[in-house]
Order: sequence, then structure tokens, then C-alpha cells
Amino acid sequence: MADAQSRQVIIAGAGIAGLTAALAFAERGYPVRIFEQAQRLEAAGAGIQLSPNATRILRELGVLDALLPNAVRPEAVVLKDAATLGELARVPLGRAGEARWGAPYLVAHRADLQNALMARVAAMPDVHLTTGARLDSVTISSSGITAAADVGGRPVAAEGFLLVGADGVWSSVRGLADPARTSPAKSHFSGELAWRATVSADSPAGQAFAEIGAPDCVTTFLHPGFHMVAYPVSKGSAINLVAFTRGERIAEGWSGHADPAILAGAMRRTAPALARLAELAGPWAAWPVHTVDQKPPWVRSGRIALVGDAAHAMTPFAAQGAAMAIEDAATLADVMAASPADLAGSLQIWEGLRRPRVVRVARRGALNRLAWHAWGPVALARNLFLKMRAPEKLAADLDWLYGWRA
Repeated sequence: MADAQSRQVIIAGAGIAGLTAALAFAERGYPVRIFEQAQRLEAAGAGIQLSPNATRILRELGVLDALLPNAVRPEAVVLKDAATLGELARVPLGRAGEARWGAPYLVAHRADLQNALMARVAAMPDVHLTTGARLDSVTISSSGITAAADVGGRPVAAEGFLLVGADGVWSSVRGLADPARTSPAKSHFSGELAWRATVSADSPAGQAFAEIGAPDCVTTFLHPGFHMVAYPVSKGSAINLVAFTRGERIAEGWSGHADPAILAGAMRRTAPALARLAELAGPWAAWPVHTVDQKPPWVRSGRIALVGDAAHAMTPFAAQGAAMAIEDAATLADVMAASPADLAGSLQIWEGLRRPRVVRVARRGALNRLAWHAWGPVALARNLFLKMRAPEKLAADLDWLYGWRA
């Protein structure tokens, strides 16, 4: 294998995880080859929250400056009771959060983040992206790994020393990495549906939100049957809305069709102004929330590493899915660059470092869902606790998450 190929990193997937990995490895002098199955790069979903643990890495990779003009720096995360619209808690962000955690908390449209990542990738001469490429097989030897892809019916192969599976919750690399399995690890429907809508800030729906929410904050409305998160995107010109309810499995993809009566039923006994917002914001797109079992190894066959949702897709209730993918990618490149002669050892070290943090973040998300959907005496106790907790204390509770450094 030629020297450049012996150092090449092959990446499956050109989403947030894959592009971040490409930049992180390229910054450390590795040539990178990306295979993306889609013909065109399109951002799934709409809005995205990027906490300081993620934006710190984006800044180090030269991505943040391109993202900032289209992003919004919210002043706080505000929790409200969906029935009374009373404020329950406020976590300060903005300048106070940036001073505390060393990087900004941003909300943005996913497409804006994708564009900022792609702009940086395009400036890296040793990163080559092939779209419309379906990864078919991998061949592993003592000297490296070969990935074979189908590109419009034409076979294409790439050789390298490492394959990074960054192809999301429905990852094909998970199966290719362990061909001996009769039933490769698959995603699991969590039982949750995410209902998404993006409305113009000056539309009737945008004005309805302004009456009950904070246009410069991330506002979360809590209710036993659902919760809704709303925040500005696209320089504040639009409002991203996402509501979570229980529901039936509807699709193997990022969007599908579900009965709007599910959302309407979950919102019974909410404030009329919130119900009016939901009605004006429609039609809503339904998104089935899938997870991936975190227990199987993320390092496979000695030369394959799974990152982001391909390794550990989690429910979005800690708003950390993108951040964990970004952390995974950057730390993988760090560890590999620190000990390039010991591939197997470096991969094991990386997984050992990442696993406890990912598990803790997933637990935080599960706790958030439990608290936000509480009812009866549990909800009363939650409200009392939140009202007694000073904003600075609530921020301090997140130091382990937002203040993280590799």
C-alpha cells in the first residue's frame, strides 16, 4: 500500500459526524476519503442546538466563524408549564454562559451547520468526498482496510488504515464491520415521535409563539403527555418547533406520516394559547425517534470505529446528539494522532474514554424526559424544586456537560 493510502482515513457518511471527523483528521495531516450514500447532501430535520462542548470543537476546526452569521445565541433555556404558561426555571446562556463554559451556546438550522462544515471541508485539499456512493463491503488485512462502494453502478475502492462509520442511526457499517453476525445490530424505535415545524417569525404562528415564549431563548413547555421545544433559527427569522409524544413506529427514515390526532390528543388540557400555536404551525412532520444499543463495541475488526448515531444514537432529550457526534469525531482523531503506531491500542483507548461520557449523557436525557412528562405529585415536586433552584445553580449543574474538554 502506498504511503498516502497507508495513512488514509476512509469515512462512511457526510453528515455532522462524518464531516467533523474528516476535518479533525485532515487538520492532523491525514488524507481523508468520504463516501456518502445520498446523491446530494441534505440536512435531516430542521433546528439544532449546539452547546459549548460542541461549539468549542467547531471553533478549533475553523467552522464556527462560518456558522455564526446564520446562528442565534439564545439568552437562556426557559422551562414553562404547558397548562399555565408559568415560568418554572431559567438556565442563563448568552454572554454569561459563554464566560462560564468558554464557548457559545448556539441554535441554528441544520442546513446552516452542514454548509459551514462543507465550506471548511472544501478548503482542505486532502479531503475527497464522493456522493451517491453505497458502501458494499470491506476487506481487512494486516496492512490496512479496503472499502468497496457502488457509485452509480460503477465499483470504486479506497484503501486506508482506518474506516470511520459515521453513517447514522441506520448505519450499514455496523453490519459490514461484523459480517459473522446473522443479525447485525439495528436501530430500535424508542416509542417516541418528534413532531417538527418551522415557521416564519413574522407569520401568525410566529406571532403566536412570541406571545407565550421568548424569541431570544430556548423555550420548553412541559406537560404529562408531551413536551415542546421552541427556539429561533436562521438569524432569528424563523422559529423551530419540535414536540415529543408517544406513538407507533411509522417509518425507517427521518420523516413519515402520522395521525395529527396523536399530537392534538397529547396536548389536551394545555393552555389555549399553546394549542393555538400548534394549530397555526401545522402541518407538522412526524419523525420517529430511533436509538442504537450502546452496549456492543464501537471498535470493530481492529480497523473500524463507529461514531455518533452509528455507535450510540440516543433520544434527543438532552439535546446532545450532534454534540456527542462532534466530540466522538474530534477525540478519535486526537487519540489516533497521539499514538499512530498502535492502531488497536489507540482505538481501545478512545472507546474507553468516550463510553462513560456517552452513557452519562444518555442517562441525563432519560432523566429529562421523566421530569418533563411528570404528572400529579411528581410534577408538583418538580415545579417546587425548579422554582427553588437559582439560575446560577442550574447552570452549575451543567458544568460537567457544557464545560467538557477533551
